[in-house]
Amino acid sequence: MKVLITAGPTREAIDPVRYLTNRSSGKMGYAIAGEAVRAGHQVLLISGPTSLDVPDGIDFIPVETAEEMYNAVANYLPRMDVGILAAAVADYTPRVFSHQKIKKSDDTLTLELIKTKDILGSARVAMGFTGFLIGFAAETENVEANARHKLVTKGCDLVVANDVSRSDIGFDSHDNEALLVFPDHTEHFAKAAKHELAMYLVSLIGGGE
Repeated sequence: MKVLITAGPTREAIDPVRYLTNRSSGKMGYAIAGEAVRAGHQVLLISGPTSLDVPDGIDFIPVETAEEMYNAVANYLPRMDVGILAAAVADYTPRVFSHQKIKKSDDTLTLELIKTKDILGSARVAMGFTGFLIGFAAETENVEANARHKLVTKGCDLVVANDVSRSDIGFDSHDNEALLVFPDHTEHFAKAAKHELAMYLVSLIGGGE
């Protein structure tokens, strides 16, 4: 099958030397990409900036901003059988980019932020994707309820949710522990190495070509 995977953070530029980002390492998405290739799938990985090595045998598109990731996904997702959107995409971006470095002057600095395009929420209608869609939910409270809301409102077949307030899983960690929220039930995936969760998720989409 043809599988599109997003991974990593995005960077939203403030000026030539500063940007807004998040703590995503990209490890989960890259692990899924590697396991999907080993299972025989054709894999396209669209990734924000990370320090990770790109797995062998995949097609790779590097992006930096939320807008760039949206455009890349919109271009390729309709051709895919499976979409696994694991990237931690910025929800907001600065309204104005300063072409010169902002100098320290006043005691406070106000940034006006505007919403970025919702990649996962656009997959079904705006992008016309009809395949198997997996979303990710990084939560700090009401993990299952928030994940189920995302499942329904974004048209997912599965949402993988984890509690990122914990320091031992999720961001910056080699391990993960997740709730797998399906339309009719929820599964608990116990704490394990991210590649083990990746193997399980790949098993859910079936064998490769």
